[in-house]
This record gives sequence, structure tokens and C-alpha cells, in this order.
Amino acid sequence: MLTVIVVVVVFSFLVLIHEAGHLFAAKKAGIKVEAFSLGMGKRLFGITKGGTDYRVSLLPFGGYCKMAGDDPQESEGKDDEFLAKPVGHRFWVVAAGALTNYIFAYILFSVIFMIGVPTLSNRVGEVLKGYPAEEAGVKAGDRIISINGGEVRYWDDIVENIKKNAREGKALTVSVERGDHIRELPVEPDISKVKNIFGQTITRPLIGIAPQSELLSVSYGPVEAFYHGGRKLLGLTAMTYKGVWLLVTGGMPVKASVSGPIGIAHLMGKAARVGIVPLLIITAHVSMALAIFNLLPFPVLDGGHILFLGIEKIRNKPISARTQDVITNIALALLIAFALFISWNDLMKFTPLGKGEPRERTETVQEK
Repeated sequence: MLTVIVVVVVFSFLVLIHEAGHLFAAKKAGIKVEAFSLGMGKRLFGITKGGTDYRVSLLPFGGYCKMAGDDPQESEGKDDEFLAKPVGHRFWVVAAGALTNYIFAYILFSVIFMIGVPTLSNRVGEVLKGYPAEEAGVKAGDRIISINGGEVRYWDDIVENIKKNAREGKALTVSVERGDHIRELPVEPDISKVKNIFGQTITRPLIGIAPQSELLSVSYGPVEAFYHGGRKLLGLTAMTYKGVWLLVTGGMPVKASVSGPIGIAHLMGKAARVGIVPLLIITAHVSMALAIFNLLPFPVLDGGHILFLGIEKIRNKPISARTQDVITNIALALLIAFALFISWNDLMKFTPLGKGEPRERTETVQEK
């Protein structure tokens, strides 16, 4: 029950933010907004202000922003209709929903960094046999305090320092705190081939240590938090676009790499049971994903409408309504088929219809 409530609230809120972006941009462009709805289906109640019916609808999931004349068949040729506005104005109205989701993700990530992010400490939990760290004398329980003179406080710092300083045939100077003593140990990394999260084989330096399950809450002031929030968002954005490219080009399997609403709901339910910060992290990821995928140049999505606007700008006239309808209907059928495939795959992974809980499969690609 908790999962259902969390999913409905989070998704409805994110869709509401998306549609609010369209609403704000439409009002700024002088377009009449006939209805702005929280939920779908039959109108339950609401108020009318500025010519817009702000309503709550029967089905408590999603929402929509209905603009005057956004359907060519309903257009009356009035100046306050969507299709009566210049291409540039319509572009910003269409793009505003995704941009609002992206900005909201940035704000959420920044708030998370202000609240405090659970981060692994610099204490070694396991030393793998036969790897350079063991041969150099690193032991479980050691606290790594510097690598080649660079201070490390968290496990991420260890990963970054090893990546930065590792060279073939050259030892790293790893300073470890053991009890009341500090020791400097020469550790020559193995430059090994591993698989990253995209299933690609890459070379990474490994020294053969794993973190202890000691979590620290790392928080920042507002300025630093907004910096780290932006850095986090940009890194995830680059990773997401790379994943989309690999999916399109066949470099990454769809079945093993993509989850839909069922998979996201499963993760949200687990996050909600752990605490507010994990739930905020999942929500920020979903808001970012909604922004990115909505802007993909695929008909039905906002990016598809932007593609049509780009063609209209080049041709100095819009694509005919009939052609747009045919393209949109084909795209809609493909999107529904894809959604059904992903949903069935999620059912097999996350419900009793499949084999129960999916095994957590993680390659050891956290550089150690």
C-alpha cells in the first residue's frame, strides 16, 4: 500500500510540474489555456481564473494542460490559439514542460546535498586475495587517508585518486591509518579490463579493496550544494544520453537495461521504506529522466512536436495535419508496443510472475 501511495503522489507531482511548465509558457506567449487538470478523466471540482479552468479530475494520476487551438481540427483561427503563434513561441511552450522537470531535478539534487548524502567512508572493508593491495600489506579495517599525497575522506575520493594517478608499472603511495599509526604502502595497480554499467569492456586500475559498510552523511552549504547538485545532474544527463545512444545502436540490450513504471515503482517503494533522502534521490532521477525522454525527437513526445516545428521553420509552412496524424498514430502504436514489452519485462523481474526478486548483479567496477 505504501508503494502505491508513494508512486501516485510522486508521479502526479512530477506530471503536475511538467504541465505547469507548459501552462506558464503558454500564458507568457498569450495563448489561452482552457483547462489545467490534476488527474485525468471526469472533472470533480475546480475554479476558473483568467479564462482557465483549474480542476481536479477523477483519476488521481497524471494531468494535462489544454490550450486553445492546439488541435488543428478544433482551431478557429483566433489570435490567442496555440497554432496562431510563431514557431519560436510554440517551441518554448512545448519545451517548457521538460525544462521545468529538469530544473526541478536540479533543485532536488541540491536540496539532497544540503540535507546530507549517505556516502561510504574511507575505511577498507575487504582486501581481495592475490591483488596488489594485499601484497603491499593493506588490511581490512585500515583507513586510507591519502593517495600520492592527495587527501581522501570518502570512498569516492579513493576511486577518483586511483583513476587519476594510476600508471602502468608505477606504484601508488597509499597512506593508511591503522590504530594509532600511519603507514605509507607502495601499491602498484593492476590495469584490468572490466564491464561498465553499459556492458562495455573498458580498462580500469584495480588494487583489490572493497569498502566497509560505514556510511557518513555528507552535507554542504547552499552554494556548494547547488554546485554539487548541478555537477551530479550533468553527469547523470551525459550517462543517460550515452545509454540512449547505445540502446539505439544495439550496444546495450533493452531487456536488461531498461525499466518502466513498474520497475520505477518497485524502486520508489524500497526507497520510501529506507527514508526521505533515498526517496528524494529516486524522485530527482525520475524528474530528470522525464525531461530527457520527453525531448527525444520521437512523435507523440514533446521532442516529436519540436521536430515538427523545426521542419515547419525550414519549409516555412507546417506539415499537413493529415501527415502529422499518420506519423503520430504509427509512433503511438510503436510506443505502446514498447511500453507493453518493458512492462512485461518488469513484471518478470519484480513480481511473483517472474522468479521473484532480481539478483543484484554488480560488476566490480568501483575502482579499487
